[in-house]
Amino acid sequence: MFATPFTVCHSLPSRKKAPLAFGRLFLVLGCALMLLSAPLWARQGTWTNAGTPGFSEGAATYTSLVLNAAGTPYVAYKDDARGGKASVMRLDGANWSYVGTPGFSEGWAYFTSLALDASGMPYVAYSDWDGGVGASVMRFDGTNWVHVGIPGLSGGPAIYTSLVLDAAGTPYLAYTDQNNSYKATVKRFDGVRWVNVGAPGFSEGWAYFVSLALDASGTPYIAFQDWGYDSKATVMRFDGMRWVSVGTLGFSPGEASHLSLKLDASRTPYVAYKDETNGGKATVMKFDGRRWSPVGVPGFSEGQADDTSLALDAAGTPYLAYTDYANGLRATVMRFGGTDWVPVGTSGFSPGAVYFPSLALDASGIPYVAYRSSASGDRASISMLGPLITRPAVEMRTFLMVAGFIVTIIIVIVIMAYIGKRRLES
Repeated sequence: MFATPFTVCHSLPSRKKAPLAFGRLFLVLGCALMLLSAPLWARQGTWTNAGTPGFSEGAATYTSLVLNAAGTPYVAYKDDARGGKASVMRLDGANWSYVGTPGFSEGWAYFTSLALDASGMPYVAYSDWDGGVGASVMRFDGTNWVHVGIPGLSGGPAIYTSLVLDAAGTPYLAYTDQNNSYKATVKRFDGVRWVNVGAPGFSEGWAYFVSLALDASGTPYIAFQDWGYDSKATVMRFDGMRWVSVGTLGFSPGEASHLSLKLDASRTPYVAYKDETNGGKATVMKFDGRRWSPVGVPGFSEGQADDTSLALDAAGTPYLAYTDYANGLRATVMRFGGTDWVPVGTSGFSPGAVYFPSLALDASGIPYVAYRSSASGDRASISMLGPLITRPAVEMRTFLMVAGFIVTIIIVIVIMAYIGKRRLES
């Protein structure tokens, strides 16, 4: 039978108390090592609801999640209870409440993308079906939602809107630009109007699944599915004058969709995507300054992965959330452990199928995931994880378990041998 602290921590008969006192001492040490490992094991994180599940009034599409500096979740979405217009909600303690008026956009709001400025005020970009499917950006001024610049700022249909703010609060918006042959365009708001960042429509071919990010110095990077290179992944950055490729254009081995781009503190870009070369499973790649290489093995998810959403913790460790085909379209989050990708908590942790998962990490590295939940009538839900076992804690737990087991077994053998010897001598 496998030895545990509860099966080996008992008194043994002795004929000479002095020698056995040392045996008991080491036996207690072994038991203590094994018992110390138990709290570490118990700290394994469990996914729980952040507030009430299915908190939106109606079905929620294009969920986009951001946490403020205090860790308060904000989520933007296309709100079917409000005629498909944009709504933003935040978690106030245990309850979800609207930020300003729900359904504040003039028309349907597709591809909602949420960002917060340094003061915590939310901005939302979306494809505005009231303005001829052009891109619009609105911000909350503390009382009302107001347009940033003109509505329909793209001047024509725009999809895959992706919004970020720099350290000064300047909004940058990337999108697929129908006026420029569905190529990528990036604009920024200069305080008065929206101006192009470099040339509009700068990609070589159609640019879908657009994802925008800024590095620590505020330089914009964009990732997209590049139809100029067989629908492979491309990442470009703005060098102050023009958009230049980061590594090879179309660097992924095959077709890449559902792209998600992030940069670490050292300005290293990471991109996650659904990898058709590997059966539609998840792949993450990073640029090392010379070439793109996979982070861990390509296609590391158990099954197909839709709506991949990437985040990096303060140490630069990548986390990935996605709709997991291997677990009934439920939500799964995985983390790169240094050599391989491991599930964070339970794979497929959501109560039912999810769509549009959006991942964010708080300052302590706790992951939150917003999604459209089929188990809650397609309403919005957010799950969060309890305290995580970090890799050092896992290694310490393993060490304590193994050390305690070995010490206990050795001391039991020594004590039993001593007892047998004394019996023979008597």
